[in-house]
Amino acid sequence: MSDADYHSFSADRAKIGQLLFYDKILSGNRNISCGTCHHHRFGGTDGLSLGIGEGGIGVGPDRHPGRGESRIHKRIPRNASALWNLAAKNFTVLFHDGRLALADDFDNGFNTPAEEWLPHGLESVLGTQAIFPMTAQFEMAGNPKENEVAGALHDRIDAVWPILAKRVRVIPEYGDMFVAAFDDLDAAEDVTIAHIGEALAAFIAIEFRSDDAPFDRFLAGERGALTLRQQRGAELFYGKAGCAECHSGPLLTDQKFHALAIPPFGPGRTRRFDPYTRDVGRMGETDDLDDAYRFRTPSLRNVALTAPYGHNGAYADLDGIIRHHLDPQGSFDAWQTHMAQLPDAPWLAAIDFVVWQDRFEIARVRAKIDIKPRQLAEDEIGALIDFMSALTGASTANPPFGVPERVPSGLPVDR
Repeated sequence: MSDADYHSFSADRAKIGQLLFYDKILSGNRNISCGTCHHHRFGGTDGLSLGIGEGGIGVGPDRHPGRGESRIHKRIPRNASALWNLAAKNFTVLFHDGRLALADDFDNGFNTPAEEWLPHGLESVLGTQAIFPMTAQFEMAGNPKENEVAGALHDRIDAVWPILAKRVRVIPEYGDMFVAAFDDLDAAEDVTIAHIGEALAAFIAIEFRSDDAPFDRFLAGERGALTLRQQRGAELFYGKAGCAECHSGPLLTDQKFHALAIPPFGPGRTRRFDPYTRDVGRMGETDDLDDAYRFRTPSLRNVALTAPYGHNGAYADLDGIIRHHLDPQGSFDAWQTHMAQLPDAPWLAAIDFVVWQDRFEIARVRAKIDIKPRQLAEDEIGALIDFMSALTGASTANPPFGVPERVPSGLPVDR
């Protein structure tokens, strides 16, 4: 991939975005940042099957679900998505179910959960995506009566963003940086959530660009870029194993939605009127029964850094998710609840695996499969795993910005 394959973003905006990405001021209770669940130390994710959002303590697999009144009230319904190469022009649909996309459904350039109430001034699908976790009760907003953000959320989604924008722009350091980086700003008081979203987008775009993996060097003709075993894995990936049927192109994703019979658990995401716990996937956005249990094909760039795998993180390692692709129903039947990477939260235990008590729902998930089962020998599975490591970019070890030492709000930075 080259610069022409990516949208261009300003480094000055990205410097603001780096600070905002790790600044907890964008959360209702000022206790969680974007970086908490998309941390550098975990490949831009959190190392958990389902995230521990607002009310949790710490980062990564050791994140604690909290204690007392401030403990989490619900797990995040899906696995934290990786951020790699989201500035690529080919990415026009985001989130596991595609509920945010470039479109003119609401005369604002985007189809989003905010519908016609999306703020004006957003320039990119990435900047638009960046502002939505702030409006999610269990991710960043907090619970009703805890703070003004959570209260506004239960009025209407667009009531949240002006509160957060004001929090940011009244900090002189932020205000000065925004005025210097955005041509349409004459004063800090004019900073809106759109400016904040685009600053976050610039940071994500530059920081999480990755196209310098051994595989890229191999494609460019560099002899020895891949080991013989990795070359064997590449041959399987594009041949017998059939991986490239969905993980195609330079981003290793077809951008489409497929049902894989991933074992369900957690609160899930449903349609607004669904009366019980489950995750209907793409159908939640389209309301088309044919889309039930289908999820967006993830890019495999830096996939070795972003375990666990599946839309809900059902598999802890590459071996598990590869074997599931080879034999979805057999893997589904063999899956056990201890395989989910879920920090212990006894008060949520009743909901974590309640979906398995609904034999009809389990049968529907198990039966909806869009991929063809295949057989590979043990050494071939190992070669595929080795090839996955060849998709890790060299620059991931030394990103342009990294985790900031401090943020202008003075709030603690997760490390």
